[in-house]
Amino acid sequence: MSQLSLDKSKIRFLLLEGVHKNAIGVLSSNGYTNIDYLHTALDEDALIEKIRNVHFVGIRSRTKINERVLQAADKLIAIGCFCIGTNQVNLRAAMAKGIPVFNAPHSNTRSVAELVLAETILLLRGIPEKNALVHRGGWSKSAEGSFEARGKTLGIVGYGNIGSQLSVLAEALGMHVIYYDAITKLPLGNARQLGTLDELLAQADVVSLHVPEIASTENMMGAKQFATMKSGSIFINAARGSCVDIDALAAALESKQLGGASIDVFPKEPKANDEEFLSPLRRFDNVILTPHIGGSTLEAQANIGLEVAEKFVRYSDTGATLSAVNFPEVAVPLLAGKHRLLHIHKNIPGVLSAINGIFAENGFNISAQSLMTNDAVGYLVMDVDVDYSTVVLHKLQEIDGTIWARVLY
Repeated sequence: MSQLSLDKSKIRFLLLEGVHKNAIGVLSSNGYTNIDYLHTALDEDALIEKIRNVHFVGIRSRTKINERVLQAADKLIAIGCFCIGTNQVNLRAAMAKGIPVFNAPHSNTRSVAELVLAETILLLRGIPEKNALVHRGGWSKSAEGSFEARGKTLGIVGYGNIGSQLSVLAEALGMHVIYYDAITKLPLGNARQLGTLDELLAQADVVSLHVPEIASTENMMGAKQFATMKSGSIFINAARGSCVDIDALAAALESKQLGGASIDVFPKEPKANDEEFLSPLRRFDNVILTPHIGGSTLEAQANIGLEVAEKFVRYSDTGATLSAVNFPEVAVPLLAGKHRLLHIHKNIPGVLSAINGIFAENGFNISAQSLMTNDAVGYLVMDVDVDYSTVVLHKLQEIDGTIWARVLY
């Protein structure tokens, strides 16, 4: 497959789920105006029909891009997840078709951290339960079971972008911060890293999850872990729904082992706003339940719109794949007066030799070249003289193992 990006007006973008219109602004200001913008997600069949002639697609969390969808996307060259998570995309299938997937891992960091901190304060004060009682006409004016956040210990599981920012905010409130991470992380402020998850659970007054959705985090919080937590402590999950055994959490709340919880993500979530949310946690007044809105602030969505759209532009204009979640990362400065060739291929022996052989046999010169690989694919970026870029492009497409090649003018 080849794609000549001489005329930007011919490059088609499909933006779904009402991604922030900052994305349209970024694309338009860079010459990309062929944009189909929808406020809703599309089901599989509708998406397959819509994506056939699209070069870039932007989604949020509801749109599912599986292998069947990708098979129909003959012209697709990049996917943008306008959110942190990318589990709604079959990353391996996309990689096999030479399609990098971009996301926005940093843009909603502050929004999630602020929500967790607010929930921590509310739960320590017993506000959710008191609020529910007053709504039913009750009145329980008492300090019993109500605590300040100052002086309490916050245990953060996963000390990445969100966890570390939460750490700073919590310390500013006067909390002691401990954290557990699979790898050693430099602490911010006075936070302390502990060696095991069990150590953290046993010491923390509040435990907050900030881990990715991977095999090692599936159901990482179950009956054993909740039993290890301090009696009356609080549990918060704004990470991934698959990380928590919801039935075990409900049992820990029922037995009063936990004093409260706040859950923003669930193993099974409604596909649309009009679908009923079902969970055994609904019956607890001391549990805050939110509909996966940890990063849903106007500021975060605006930043996400900018971040992902800018990655689209850089990839389309220069071939840069920095921060792609499923792809070799390559970024090479453009050389004036040259054409840029992009070559994506299966990671098999001999491809680079075959490519360089084309130049040697024809007496062509390479002005710049950068190759990166992962376990499945290789991505090569080359700057060459204008006179023979099209000739080389056709020869590149004939090399064994080629997934696709294109030239940038």
